[in-house]
Amino acid sequence: MIRASAKAIPKSLRIHWTAKPKSNSSASMVRARLRDPDGGCPWDVEQTFATILPHTIEEAYEVADAIDNNDMAALKDELGDLLFQVVFYAQMAKEAGDFDIAAVVEAISEKMVRRHPHVFGDETIQDAEAQTHAWEELKRRERADIGENPSESALDGVISALPALTRAFKLQKHAARVGFDWKTAAPIAGKVRKELAEVEAEIGEGNEERLKDELGDLLFCCVNLTRKLGIDPETALRGGNAKFERRFRRMEALMAADGLGFNDMPVDDVLEKYWTRAKGEE
Repeated sequence: MIRASAKAIPKSLRIHWTAKPKSNSSASMVRARLRDPDGGCPWDVEQTFATILPHTIEEAYEVADAIDNNDMAALKDELGDLLFQVVFYAQMAKEAGDFDIAAVVEAISEKMVRRHPHVFGDETIQDAEAQTHAWEELKRRERADIGENPSESALDGVISALPALTRAFKLQKHAARVGFDWKTAAPIAGKVRKELAEVEAEIGEGNEERLKDELGDLLFCCVNLTRKLGIDPETALRGGNAKFERRFRRMEALMAADGLGFNDMPVDDVLEKYWTRAKGEE
């Protein structure tokens, strides 16, 4: 059971949340200097929200890569890069008269307090699952308060800009929250086999659109299976990518040690001899 008595946010914490940069070495001061048209960095001065966006996405993936590699030194560095992206956006917004970094920090602090009444208020929540439902209900109320998403679909809040794999996972999670779900993973595995058979039936038929449609159904079902099994599909696929890369590089090394390249033997022989050896070494 998660319980908290009603209490104000500690003064020291409020000061930490709302404090503005005081040092010329702070990220905000550095960013402001870089954006200064008079003596700043020409590249930084030219940037807009749209031009920085791809860099932000890349930095987020570099954070994920550091975590996957359990590289704490790299993670510290990459988190700094990602944080600097946030500061960059806030600086551009400040220049436009919209908001600054202090407003960003204050807004997220207020949101977290508002969405955790069992911590900062006197509500009681039984467990993490109940907290998740309460969180979604609070988000729904917030959207209603600002007149957003009047349809109140269970799929509201799943943004369209997400990568397709992640978005499929979130769509399925949202649908499951209202009961649109299989009881176990077994029937989903059956759906995967069914969709695979439909893909196989389309191969060689010459209808690219139908094949693409069936492949999309297959991928969607695979994501649904990972969700039901409690496995994040992005994490699973990153692991699969890493495994393939590791084995492929080892296979290349084995072939090179024998003085061979891919043009020196049929691919079936490569798979049979060197790929199998690379797998067997793990």
